[in-house]
Amino acid sequence: MAEDPQNPPPAPEAPAPAEEVVVGVVPDVPHAAEAPATVKEPPPPPPPPVGAVVEGEQKGAEAEAEEKIVKASKFASFKEETNVVGELPEAQKKALDELKRLVRGTLDKREFAAQPSEPPPKEEEKEEDKEEAKVSAEEPPKPEAEAAAEVPTPAPVEEAEAVVIVQEVVEKVTAVEEDGTKTVEAIKETIVEVSTTASAAKTEEEEEAPAAAVDCKEEAELVAEPEEVFIWGVPLLGNDERSDVILLKFLRARDFKVKESFDMIKSTVRWRREFGVDALVEEDLGTDYDKAVFMHGLDREGHPVCYNVYGEFQDKDLYQKAFGDEEKRKKFLKWRIQFLERSVRKLDMSPGGVSTVFQVIDLKNSPGLPRRELRQTTGQALQILQDNYPEFVAKQVFINVPWWYLAYNRMISPFLTQRTKSKFVFASPSRSAETLFKYIAPEHVPVQYGGLGTEAELEFTTAEPATEVAIKPATQHTVEFPVTETCLLVWEAKVVGCDVSYGAEFVPSAKGAYTLIVQKARKITLADEQPIIHGRFKVGEPGKVVLTIDNQSSKRKTLLYRSKTKACPEDQCHR
Repeated sequence: MAEDPQNPPPAPEAPAPAEEVVVGVVPDVPHAAEAPATVKEPPPPPPPPVGAVVEGEQKGAEAEAEEKIVKASKFASFKEETNVVGELPEAQKKALDELKRLVRGTLDKREFAAQPSEPPPKEEEKEEDKEEAKVSAEEPPKPEAEAAAEVPTPAPVEEAEAVVIVQEVVEKVTAVEEDGTKTVEAIKETIVEVSTTASAAKTEEEEEAPAAAVDCKEEAELVAEPEEVFIWGVPLLGNDERSDVILLKFLRARDFKVKESFDMIKSTVRWRREFGVDALVEEDLGTDYDKAVFMHGLDREGHPVCYNVYGEFQDKDLYQKAFGDEEKRKKFLKWRIQFLERSVRKLDMSPGGVSTVFQVIDLKNSPGLPRRELRQTTGQALQILQDNYPEFVAKQVFINVPWWYLAYNRMISPFLTQRTKSKFVFASPSRSAETLFKYIAPEHVPVQYGGLGTEAELEFTTAEPATEVAIKPATQHTVEFPVTETCLLVWEAKVVGCDVSYGAEFVPSAKGAYTLIVQKARKITLADEQPIIHGRFKVGEPGKVVLTIDNQSSKRKTLLYRSKTKACPEDQCHR
């Protein structure tokens, strides 16, 4: 794409950890995609202190750090703006219209797809041309006799006639002494005749030249139709209302500065062509990193949720496969961009749709940014994301944040804009599930993060909501499922953090009826292979199923549960 030399694209911003996750990103990396050397890299996080620490002091330090992590999230107040053009402030509408005008002009001239223009002529050549022109202008006119002598032979037919006429004039000049007046008149007539012939020929050529130019121009206009450019499967400009959403993303990324937004669009279109993004989407790059980065469920506002699990790279084999050498790092970067591109294309880019992603960054057992290969690849991915995927993150929630991570966050904070920082939320290990539930319903949260979401849906789906209850320390909590007719009752429950006792029984409504034990009381620990409790009971008479959760620990627990009934033939149900 041809670029305006007067308006180079804006310099890339400093890396922001917010997008670290999205990238592993980013997501064969051509030279143009590498992070510029001029961008300062944020300092690596300090390692945890080494040495013996008294257990009480360590717990106190961790509690204090946890409190700081909670405070660090209090500024997370970002709220997404509308993409409906009619609801935008007038200044933003004006900026959008101006950006459309610039994009339309570029599309009409087919400049997005234009190849780089030829280099301008060298200055030395220009100087030589100027000197030649100067010499020609200063050279004195030659006498007619010399000019006639210099006429090359053989001459064209038209010039041959002119030479003959000139010779006749010379002969008449010889006869000047006998009749000067007559000779002078003859000379005048001859000269006029020659000039008229030359002028007529010249005029005819001048008339033909513009006509030919007009024809060429008309033909060019017929051939040069406006260019079509698509980003994330959406036309950059046209009758598609999704185009406005795309343009607004670039405007917001540049604080509605039209010129900078337009330069960013041109740069993004060029990068996508050079990187071959459209073809990359169709490639098969394997499934090696599917547990490190994956999509699962929706948040409470309908955003797809992307989980980035850095702890997966504690596996030495996986780490070497991703970051072992330059070729492997390029392949991983390529895979991450493919993952991101595919995810973005599934978003609803309509004005009222969901066009952003909710990011969860799990720092549990993370190798840490001090690992050079990981830091280098993350930096490259981050740069690509910042420059070519604007405004695709609704919120970034960092979970299982180690206490020493806040020091690192303070060091990189100056590199981040207030808009970026307002999207961050931090949660310590003990509050990670609680924080996720604030933004994501438990049925959408993966089971490994305290929720009820599993890869294979069994009895329940994400469309069936769960109830969330807090159980105080050293207390017992019961849940009742009343049943009034013959049916099959199905339920599931989960206690975040486990370390409780659980049991279930059926209590008939009839007086004097015996209580039936459905599930014997047992201890639920983190080591259990089935962290979700599943229960089924065929009911043949009115009554209720009662779940009992006994929390004898010193910590508050969160209980999640849901139930439903299914039809059950009477001869198959309990009586």
